Amino acid sequence: MSRFSEADLPVNVSHGEMIQVSDGTTIRFESNGEAKDIMVNDGFEPAITLFPGNEFTVETSQGNYLITCEFGDCMHVKKA
Repeated sequence: MSRFSEADLPVNVSHGEMIQVSDGTTIRFESNGEAKDIMVNDGFEPAITLFPGNEFTVETSQGNYLITCEFGDCMHVKKA
């Protein structure tokens, strides 16, 4: 599984990849049709299910990260 870090931001994360931000929080997704189930850390329960055009902010002790998705098989992550 490919892993990105905060140094790569902004980044497009594809299915099977994850990003680990500066405080150790990991963010990844599983495709659910057109939607993306966004997982934070090691849990298998999605923090949220994003549909194309929606956004979600992951709040950490080191800052906030904006997650957006489109129809493709990736999520966009940038520092908020």
